[in-house]
Parts: sequence; structure tokens; C-alpha cells
Amino acid sequence: TGPMSSECLGNLLRITLSAEYFEDKYLSFSVVDQSGIAWDLDEAMASQCGYTITYSNWSNIEFRASALSCHSRLEKDVFTVTIEIKASHTPDMKNATTHLRSASCRYDPWSPRELVCESNYMEVSVRKEVPQIVKDFIQDEPEDWTLAFSEAKAGKASIWQIVFHQPEEKKALLVRDAWSAGYGLNTTDTRVLLRIPYTAEQIQLVEVGLFLQAQGITFSAVRSSTFYKQRWMILMVDTAMACPVDGVDYANKTITWTIPKYIQPLSAGATSFKDVLVEAGVDLHKLSVKEMASRKYVLLNDLNTITMKIPIGAEGGYYKTSVSSGLHGTKYAINLFLEHQWEDNKWGLTKHTIIKEIETPFEQVELAIINNSNLSGRIMNVTVGMFLSDVELVNLTIEGVTVAVPDAVQHGYLTREIRYANGSKAYGIQVLFDAPSIKKEYMGAEMRAYTLNVTLVFIIRPTSETFAVPVTTVSAVKDAVLPSARGFCDGRNLHLIITRGNVDQNWLPFISDWHLTPEHGLQYSYSLRDNGTHLAISVPFLSAYVSYEDFHTLGIKASLHLSLKDGMTLTNKRDFSVSCRFSPSELIQCLPNGTVVITAVKLVGIAGLDTNLFVLRDRQCKPSLVTEKTATFKFNVNTCGTSRKFNSTTMTYENDVLYFRRGSDTPVYQLKFVCSYAIKQTVDIRYESKKNPPPSIKPGFGSLGLSLKLFKEKSYSEPYQEWEYPVVKYLREALYFEVELLQPEDARLELNLDDCWATNSQSQDSLPQWPILINGCVNIEDSYRTVFHEVNYSHRVKLPQHLKRFEVRMFTFVQGTTMLQE
Repeated sequence: TGPMSSECLGNLLRITLSAEYFEDKYLSFSVVDQSGIAWDLDEAMASQCGYTITYSNWSNIEFRASALSCHSRLEKDVFTVTIEIKASHTPDMKNATTHLRSASCRYDPWSPRELVCESNYMEVSVRKEVPQIVKDFIQDEPEDWTLAFSEAKAGKASIWQIVFHQPEEKKALLVRDAWSAGYGLNTTDTRVLLRIPYTAEQIQLVEVGLFLQAQGITFSAVRSSTFYKQRWMILMVDTAMACPVDGVDYANKTITWTIPKYIQPLSAGATSFKDVLVEAGVDLHKLSVKEMASRKYVLLNDLNTITMKIPIGAEGGYYKTSVSSGLHGTKYAINLFLEHQWEDNKWGLTKHTIIKEIETPFEQVELAIINNSNLSGRIMNVTVGMFLSDVELVNLTIEGVTVAVPDAVQHGYLTREIRYANGSKAYGIQVLFDAPSIKKEYMGAEMRAYTLNVTLVFIIRPTSETFAVPVTTVSAVKDAVLPSARGFCDGRNLHLIITRGNVDQNWLPFISDWHLTPEHGLQYSYSLRDNGTHLAISVPFLSAYVSYEDFHTLGIKASLHLSLKDGMTLTNKRDFSVSCRFSPSELIQCLPNGTVVITAVKLVGIAGLDTNLFVLRDRQCKPSLVTEKTATFKFNVNTCGTSRKFNSTTMTYENDVLYFRRGSDTPVYQLKFVCSYAIKQTVDIRYESKKNPPPSIKPGFGSLGLSLKLFKEKSYSEPYQEWEYPVVKYLREALYFEVELLQPEDARLELNLDDCWATNSQSQDSLPQWPILINGCVNIEDSYRTVFHEVNYSHRVKLPQHLKRFEVRMFTFVQGTTMLQE
């Protein structure tokens, strides 16, 4: 009852500790002697003093004590053992709880010789009134007396010694030396006891033959004589002992345990032998013939051997988890015992009790990993099992980081233990599809694969062995959103604005084999911006990244082709393009001084063009600037085979950019271009020797290309793009405007602003209005006056005189105290 229960089992006492009560606690054992002193118990002391601590049925702890253990109190036929157990939640045993348990057992009658083969020691006890050792026990028996007699004669009544018989020598040990060597010795009024650990130096491995079998059974054996002085007598007692080491076979899902009846080290000197009793059982409980039959046990008592057969998995044993080379598996364990009693003409009755803890070889057990994911709830739900009840989940390894089960929730992982009626269990793992550790991969057809990759680490109780189970499951969900794009062009650039989806986090922008990056863009005159939701690319019309498809008087068709590629494999995932027609004026400049600048572009439909080989009509005129896709010529209209035509108002110059294949006089490429100049009016003037009047400029008429842009900062480095409008600003927050003269690109021209005003709608003539600039000057009635900013030459600004920049504070139109809205 309570956390501990006791049971008397012949000449052994068993105290069982409840697994429920002592689970997850650190324990220390002590035995209490008759004086009330507690002696700490370790492995060496346990095997020397007749104590055994072991586990049964996974986690129940058993303490067993021999009737003649070191600290037991023996009165008549009753022996009493007291143990003290301390339990703590920490290994340093702080704040330990102490449990004291005392139990008494009656054991009667004692046989003249009793041998016990425990799991950690061998024990023999004999009556003191045993007969003298027979002459032929050991051939040189008188030497035993010689070795012991002088010591015993001179010593006190309590002094005794042991002589060990080994093939090569004999070794005599006084009691104090034997005790120091780990041997247990004890004496009562009627018995002498010797106890030896299996690790003792004097143990010999002896093979005991089986009838008609080539290989026998190996025993751990000790041949010894124990001398005891009582009053005027010196008694010599045969304290030989032997316990089987092997003899267990596993075949046809059956455990076969074979023990020979006649064990030579225990039968020396006997000439007659008679079987008295053979009994067997499990966990030190004897089983009747009927009970063995119900469990399908077989006990065979033949002429020379005793054989016990147990079906693997039978009642009385249990399966426990085991690990081999990191693999999960099980072993079947059963704690058998055998009691064999026989009579011989030397000892009379001998009782031999053998306790045999048997485990079958490791057998791997595959674990099932079941994916029960809730797709609509977007929850990954995985079950791993089945496990025996001695397994516990302790850690999870998530993306290379190992976390304890209680801490896994901080990483988005919920774990639960699932118990079943048969005692087995499984573990469930839950995590959201959108957790950072879940790998997401586009599969095509609007499907995404969600991959859970986690390693579960388990511990086996009570051995503390660990093993790991990698868990990888994939769930396919139709929730893929592919990136989309829109494209447009302005007078000089092609623009693509890509709206990100949910599958392209690791997709990279490429034009052909060029990976586009913001840093690369500074070097090659394109713009790339990525705010996480949108990717904006702007490429100049004359760029190596633009493809030119055709040209005629309506314009030049230019295309920007962009691909998104997987960042790991570089496989193509998505293609976008934008095509626009640009004015032919983008390719030609007819300067007033008669200089022509013409740029020829390589067309995609004509293969193998080398831009270095473009020529004008005069093939000696070659390009002055060459790129992979363009060739630029700069020449005077009176050179390079240029033809000239006149009419009443204009003078026209014509030439061609040509490309010839090797060995051919027929061009495969011809770009005709024309420059027209107005014929200036001529007047007659009279020359007089006077001071020349100041020069004057006659007004002329023409079209100007202007742009008005709103910039994000005072540095004027990044304008707002079309997709960012409308722009939200607060009152008194600065607005940075830039006005630029786009055409013509004449360095002699300078841009001056006259009037500039704001309206409450997109119509420039709507009312109300507020002047920002008046006749090129700031409005002096403004509370926050307009500020002009100087424009300097830069990589973007080639003609500073063509730009004006000014700063205006944000305001709103009001009528009285009411804000006016469009």
C-alpha cells in the first residue's frame, strides 16, 4: 500500500516502489542496521551484502534482500530488513523526501545447503553441523588445513578465513582481506555464509556438459573452503557455488532455458544423487502446472537436464523499448526463476535457487507517421507511433535548433500524448501551415507544397537511452498566388511593376542571364526597387536589356523581357514583358551646327549582327560608340555620303545606316534617316562704320517637352512612381517638385519658371487656386514660402540648366473654417 509494498518470497524479501509515485524523481537507497545507522547503498555494497535493485514492468523499482544480508536482523526463523529511500526532484538530492520501510519474513525450514543465484551476486549458506569434507573433495585437501590452521589456532573465535581453489594455485584470505576484496561473509548460530559478486577475481567460468550434446552450459563457479574456529574446534566448510551464465536460446518465437542437473563444482565428493523437487515461476512466484499450461509454459524435468520453454510475448513477461544503432525496436523481457532440490550422500538436501532475467534479442519496430493535416484550418497535424509506455518525447529539433517539449510552443509547435487502452501511446504534433519553419514550395497548377521537417527526440525510461525520429510530411494545398505585372512606358524608359504573390519569395529577377540587383542597376543605368509587395523595374529605351523588334516612321518597337527564376535551381518560373513604340527622335539629333548623331539598334529578327560592322553610305564612316545592341554615329552633314535636297523653306539631308554580310553588296539592314533645316530669311543691310548695335533675338515658335515630378526627399534621388499615387502627406510636410525640360536637348537653352499654382482638382483652370510662383518669384503672401533648390551636375543630371527644383509646404483649401474637398 502507498508508495511501497513488501512481499516475502522464500529466503528473499522484495520491496516494490510505485512507479506512479516515484516517477521523474532521483532516488538514493540506504539500509538501516540494528543500531539504527543508515548505510548508503551502491552497486559494490549491494552485491557484497545481498541486496538487488532492479526494474520490472518498465518503471516499477524492486529492492530485494537476502535473509542473510549484511544488515538484516535474524531472530529464530524470522528475518527483518529496514530500508531508507530518499526521493528528490534534483540530482543534488536537495529537499529530498525520506521514506522508511521495515519488513519481516519467516523462512523455515533451512536446508543443509542453500545456493542463490541472484542477478548481481552468488550466495551459499551451509549449516555449521555439516560433516567433514570427504577425502577426495580436493586431492591436496591437507594443504587447506595447513594454510588455515596456524592462523585460526592463534586467532580469536571470530577470526576465520577462506581458501580459494583455482587450477593454478590456492589462495587464502583472512576475513578482513576477503571483505576488502568485495566478498560477503556472515555467520549465525547455525549457518556460515559466503557471498561473491560476479565480478570477483576468484570466479572461474566452467562448462558443464549436457548429455549427447557437443556444447555444454557455462557456469560462474567458485571452489572454496571456509574455516571457522569455535571454542577448541576448527571447522572447515565446503562453500563452493555455481550459477549459470548462458543456456538460453531463442528460436521459433520461443525462449528455451536449459540447466543441467549435475553441476560438478556442487557435487564434488557425492556418490549418490536423488531428485527431490523442481519448481519454476516468474518474478519469484512459483507457478502450478495448471498456471503454466494456461500461459503455454513448458517445464521439462529429464534425467540430466531441466528445460523451461516460454513463448515470446507470453503472460508474465513484458515488452520494453530498445535502441540499436539509433533504430527504434523492442525486446521481450521476463524474470524467470527455478528452484531445484536434490539429496546426495554428502550434504543431504541442497536447495539451488536461480533467478534469471532474460531479454530477447533486439527486434526493429517501424514507426508509423500519419499526416492528418486540416487543410481548411491550415493546420499540419502529424501523429507518430506506436510506442510502448516506457517512451517519452523530450525534445524537438526545428531548423537545426533543439528545444525542449515545453518550449516548443514558442516556435509554434504543440505536442500531445495520445494513450490507448492497451497501454501503448503515440504523439501528435500540430503546427500552422504559415509557421516560419514550414517550407513552402510552388508545385504548379495553383498548388503549393507545405513541408514539415522536424526531428523528435525520445527517451526510454528507466534506462535513459535516447533515439531520434525524423518526421517529414508534405501537404498540398490549392492556394498559390502567382506574381502578376503591369507595364508602361514614358518618353525614355520601359517600366514593369510586378505585384508579388505568395510563391515567389525566393524568385529572382533576370533579364536573359543577367541577375538584376539594385547595386548592379547603379552601374548599368536601370532602376530596381523592391518593397516586399511590389518589384519595380525601370530600364532606359537605349539599353543592353531592351530588345528592338521593328521600326518605321510611326516609331520603334522596343520590348523588355523579364523572367523570375528560382533562387536555388535558377529554373524559370514566370515571364513578363512590356512593349512600347518610341519616337524615332530618340535615335537622331540634328544639331544646328550641321552635326548629326544617329543611333542604330540591332533588331531581334536579324540574326548575327555585329554592331561594330554597321556603316553609313560611305563605308569608311564607322560608329563612334558601340554597345552590344546599338551603334552610334556622329558626323557632319557634308560627309559620309550624305545627300542634300532643297525646297523653298527647308534643306534636307539624308543618309542610311547599313549592314552587309561578308561577301555581299546587298544590305540586310537599312536605317534611313533625315535631317531638315529651315532656310533662314536673308535681308540686305547697309554697312556703316559705326559701333555695332547690341545683338537681339527674334522670337520663334516650337514645341517643348516638359515633365513635373514629385520626389520623396530633398536629395531628389527617388521620385514617386505612377503606382504609388495618390501620395498621402500631412499639413506643413514638405513636397519636393522638379520640373525638367526634356526636349530639345540643347545646352544653349535654360528653363525658367514663370507662374505656378495649385488647384483643388486635376483641372488646371478650376477654382479655387493658390499661386506658388508669380512671374518666377515666390508668393510673398504665403505663410510658408516656396524654397528653390540648386541643381548640380550628376550622373542623372547632364544639363542642370534644364531643371528647376522647389519645395512647397503641404496646405489645404478652406472656406471659413471648413476644409474644401474635390
